[in-house]
Amino acid sequence: MNFDLTEEQKIIRNTVRDFAEKEIRPIAADLDQKEEFSYEIVGKMADLGIMGMPVPEKYGGGGTDYLSYIIAVEELARVDASSAITMCAHISLGTMPIYYYGTEEQKRKWLPKLTSGQMLASFGLTEPDAGSDAGATKTKAILKNDMWVINGSKCFITNAGTKISGLITITAITGKRKDNRNEIGCILLPNETEGYNIGSSYNKMGWHWSDTRGLSFVDCCVPKENLLGEKGHGFRQMLEILDGGRLSVGAMGLGGAQGAYEMALKYAKERFQFGKPLISFQINAFKLSDMLTEIEMARLLLYKAAWLKDNNRPFIREAAMAKLVCSETMGRVVNQALQLHGGYGFMKEYPVERFYRDQKVLDIAEGTSEIQRIVISRTIGC
Repeated sequence: MNFDLTEEQKIIRNTVRDFAEKEIRPIAADLDQKEEFSYEIVGKMADLGIMGMPVPEKYGGGGTDYLSYIIAVEELARVDASSAITMCAHISLGTMPIYYYGTEEQKRKWLPKLTSGQMLASFGLTEPDAGSDAGATKTKAILKNDMWVINGSKCFITNAGTKISGLITITAITGKRKDNRNEIGCILLPNETEGYNIGSSYNKMGWHWSDTRGLSFVDCCVPKENLLGEKGHGFRQMLEILDGGRLSVGAMGLGGAQGAYEMALKYAKERFQFGKPLISFQINAFKLSDMLTEIEMARLLLYKAAWLKDNNRPFIREAAMAKLVCSETMGRVVNQALQLHGGYGFMKEYPVERFYRDQKVLDIAEGTSEIQRIVISRTIGC
């Protein structure tokens, strides 16, 4: 087996890492404190050409493989989680549904604006009573006179309420199946649609400058052509989108763990106690060794899952494993990194505190750790 990255993947890693170090790291703490969406960072990511990486070049994308995209998310998360989630929610959840399931007309209308970073997209799945039970959506779309009339609400939606947000793909009940269960559809809803109400930004524990809001739809009308794919296929589409999205959230966990480990290693070399640097004490050396070992195991699992996707192989189980392992690995790594910092780790002056807050949502987003274990268990007949 060849574990080497391609030359293109190495260039992407180095380019995004250099960008994150020079453009994001110097202002990350300030952005976190202000809790204001950074149009500056998004604009620079767009200029770098990473806002549509896995989309083919004919639609304005980068034409990269999925692993290259995962590496880019990892490098952003190594420095700042808000930057990473803004990019990966835009691509994995906002843009890819249109690329995978849209008509050629829908692709040519929306993808160039999205891949260029001129416009942000979002995905409306979660509702107040439909989180892990995604099929319990109550938002309804009724077809009247060739128009979908949409009523309902969504919560915890990323990228929907910025000045450059252009559209959202929502899941909604579009009818009944033969077995009398609800039929789910994915429908494109432009931001300027009348009756589309965007709530205030949430006051969150972490991901402070990313845009996260609740949404409501009151008699929103869009053409029947705004349905993605065939009628009745929305639930399957949703699950497939989540599979790919789990890889990007896994990359956020991996990148965050790497960043926290590097902070801890640097601090352990510079901080002296009892006349010696912290790293000279075996208990700390073992902590750092365990961190690095877990990170490398998580990276291998995530990269394998991305490789399976790139090679059109089944990857549902591996995506769930990667998301589960990477998110929980970051939890353990950042906890030990903060512990090694001692009292200073509890202070906002040290970025490990921000990483500690930003990690927790990774155990929840794109399917909780419990849901990932359910997905994995089903593949072994449980």
